[in-house]
Amino acid sequence: MVAVTRLAKRASTFSPQMRRCLSSSEVKSHAPPHDAASFRPFPRREDLSKRCVQWAFLGCPGVGKGTYASRLSNLLGVPHIATGDLVRDELASSDPLSSQLSEIVKQGQLVSDEIIIRLLSKRLVAGEAKGDLGFILDGFPRTIKQAEILEGVTDIDLVINLKLREDVLLEKCLGRRICNQCGGNFNVASINIKAENGSPEIIMAPLLPPENCMSKLITRSDDTESVVKERLRIYNEMVLLHIILLLLIKGRLQ
Repeated sequence: MVAVTRLAKRASTFSPQMRRCLSSSEVKSHAPPHDAASFRPFPRREDLSKRCVQWAFLGCPGVGKGTYASRLSNLLGVPHIATGDLVRDELASSDPLSSQLSEIVKQGQLVSDEIIIRLLSKRLVAGEAKGDLGFILDGFPRTIKQAEILEGVTDIDLVINLKLREDVLLEKCLGRRICNQCGGNFNVASINIKAENGSPEIIMAPLLPPENCMSKLITRSDDTESVVKERLRIYNEMVLLHIILLLLIKGRLQ
């Protein structure tokens, strides 16, 4: 985390020097490729023994990355950083980038490496300023380039890749809801799929909100059937890339 400046600096290219581990990296003041005001360098943290977990959750849309990551975040006292949330926060802002992101999200396409890395860099810098001692990443990295950059700026202790059948994923995505007041994530889908053709029975109860949130639930704009199917298609084309990612990141796969 202490080398986040390098993450911004290498948003578009990376070199062998990037692949040095966190404990040996040195933060230097270089001009980043984007808005310099958004990427201020911050001091190297000397006492790395105080660092908490640095985990990454991978998996396709709707598989449960956010559910597990958010609960572990509360349990371990480290921030849950979801790239999807970073994108949605940017969409809600008045930044010129929001209009570009809006079109990408509507079409169910993947946001470019450069944009994701820029948003994540900004979030990690803010966390460092607040004294964050670790993190749980949700949905990052998703490409070889992102994995290379991540490996060059920090150590990842654990990589968890979640899997689930596509018909279940579709139901889960369409059942997702967000409370527009507290920001809580819930799921109203009650899944009961019978065993057939060698596939096991899958029963998943809904993750319902408390009563005071029921009337405030909204659906994400990108949780339509056509968009979800497109996102799953794109993800499935990247399955082999994810296997490579797990080898690139210096962590344990569970």
